[in-house]
Amino acid sequence: MRKSLFRRAINRFLNIMVRFAPGSTTLRPALHKLRGVKIRGKVFIGDDVYIENEYPEAVEIDDGAQITLRTTIIAHTRGAGRVAIGKNVFIGASCVVTAPAGRTLRIGDNAVIAAGSVISADVPADTLIAGPRPKPVARVTVPLTMQTSYAEFVLGLRPWTQGQNPGPNR
Repeated sequence: MRKSLFRRAINRFLNIMVRFAPGSTTLRPALHKLRGVKIRGKVFIGDDVYIENEYPEAVEIDDGAQITLRTTIIAHTRGAGRVAIGKNVFIGASCVVTAPAGRTLRIGDNAVIAAGSVISADVPADTLIAGPRPKPVARVTVPLTMQTSYAEFVLGLRPWTQGQNPGPNR
């Protein structure tokens, strides 16, 4: 779908504002909604988070999701794709989430993505993904929500075993 030059300029202007605006659970999500990002419920969007400029409507963020400092979410790579972030997902600092053309990249409910990870394939629900080449390292039994302490989250982690299905492309 081709957008007018005016709409594209407004999206870019709002994206610049939102990256540095205060209000990680209020103003930033509201500005992203104006851009077209589909946000359901209360979410946390940290400082300097970049969410898709050309197709912001191709990004969905569910209730309780937290996207932290300097993360980049791209919903197109040589063509439009989609990014769907589930409920209570935690995306650590400086992650890159990029969807392949013509496909939807899904991050399942309660998934946790460690800082610095590059995600280009689906992440199963209730999974901690970490490492220089991201892979499942633990099953999440206590979601890392805005109300959960880090200690509670860590106590709820269960080691990933060889027989578990980590999802596609992992």
